[in-house]
Amino acid sequence: MTDIVIAQTTIDDEGQAKALARGAVESKLAAGAHIDAPFTAVYWWRSEIETAKEWRISYMTTADRLPELEAWVSERHSYEVPQWVTLPVTGGSGAYLSWVVEETTKR
Repeated sequence: MTDIVIAQTTIDDEGQAKALARGAVESKLAAGAHIDAPFTAVYWWRSEIETAKEWRISYMTTADRLPELEAWVSERHSYEVPQWVTLPVTGGSGAYLSWVVEETTKR
């Protein structure tokens, strides 16, 4: 079975979150994407503590497609240093995991 991963980024604009989610799915870089409701982020930036309202986008993809997805998101993201973290999927429904592989396979 191909390794499945969840890749995540955050952004401070709901419209951009929707565009980043939809575009990655349309490009077959992710089988699907979830956009979490806005939350408050608190973080250091340029020696200051910042607070922002952000949306988290979680992409379901394969390890094989991950580098291309990361490059695609990075090109389109408005942040100077966007969050990019990946989480391995260590289990799940065989049917769902197969769907992720099928939907992200280059045609």
